[in-house]
Amino acid sequence: MAKKHYIPITSDVPGADSASRCAFIRKVIRTALAAEGVDCPCEVDVLLTDDENIHAINRDMREVDRATDVLSFPEFDLTPGELPSAEDADPGTGLVPLGDMVISMEHVAAQAKEYGHSQRRELAYLVTHSVLHLLGYDHLDEGPQKKQMRAREEAILAELGITRED
Repeated sequence: MAKKHYIPITSDVPGADSASRCAFIRKVIRTALAAEGVDCPCEVDVLLTDDENIHAINRDMREVDRATDVLSFPEFDLTPGELPSAEDADPGTGLVPLGDMVISMEHVAAQAKEYGHSQRRELAYLVTHSVLHLLGYDHLDEGPQKKQMRAREEAILAELGITRED
């Protein structure tokens, strides 16, 4: 898979941004983008943080006063299946700025334990979930939208060779 996407990863959690974890996150993002048919060079900015900081971001940006596992801030108002195009690219970089994702590493660890799978699997799920949000998927209802998003998540994780048992 061509490395045409720019995926900067920053962390305010000591050790969270290890080279292997960053490489894995980039692989998950690139796989999700390819699976969704995104063929123009994109930028996705990732912040790895803790519950305290994601709580503050959630409160400041969404007026939701609690920590959460992942936040997604899309640059575009897309609908599922609608893709960004090269026309959306930043003229200075040639990259389409898809948006930002923020992941609580504390939630990754807690949810992996709660669901009985590895932190690697939980991280892959949350990254995939966030990419789909950046591409217009949502799960606000308990019906077709959520079902469509869950199906895409499972398909992308399967493409990565990650199962529920991992």
